[in-house]
Amino acid sequence: MANPIDFYFDFSSPYGYLASTRIEALAAKHGRGVVWRPHLLGAVFKINGQQPLASIPLKGVYTAHDLARSARLLKVPFKLPTKFPVGATAPSRAFYWVSDRDPVLAKRLAQALYHAYFAEDRDISSPEVTADVAARMGEDKAALMQALNDPAVKERLRIEVDAAIERGVFGSPYIVVDGEPFWGSDRLDQVEKWLETGGW
Repeated sequence: MANPIDFYFDFSSPYGYLASTRIEALAAKHGRGVVWRPHLLGAVFKINGQQPLASIPLKGVYTAHDLARSARLLKVPFKLPTKFPVGATAPSRAFYWVSDRDPVLAKRLAQALYHAYFAEDRDISSPEVTADVAARMGEDKAALMQALNDPAVKERLRIEVDAAIERGVFGSPYIVVDGEPFWGSDRLDQVEKWLETGGW
């Protein structure tokens, strides 16, 4: 079986959201699985001095326009959230807590959380909102709320974030195919070509 594709993303990343709607079908077309790996861009920003796109003069205005245009092209529901960006700690912890028991369900949860934020304008940085989204999928809300403050779950996310940084991950989405990194949802066409040809 071919190596799975590593899909790194931040739950507050709109380009990560757009890529999340395509990555599974793209991988399946080429006989690959996908390992979803949420990380925290805030940790990366501290290292390299980045700012969120929305706060950058000129570029922020363009980005809002580009996101809406890209979503229309992909026919993906999208609305720039009222509160943007937000911290992704709660949804990321929830993802890994679920993933350690059921990776397939964790992917569905990630998709639901992304949809809640970028289509429904729900603030998923709130543990309550994150737990509500998970509860709609059959997860035990009380157990998840407790897990979000569990030291072991906190440590699990910290390890994942450190491992992503160690691997050189600096953005969202950041996709790795057989060791070859691709940054940005606009690189998915290159990802597909790489899968088709074996690289160049």
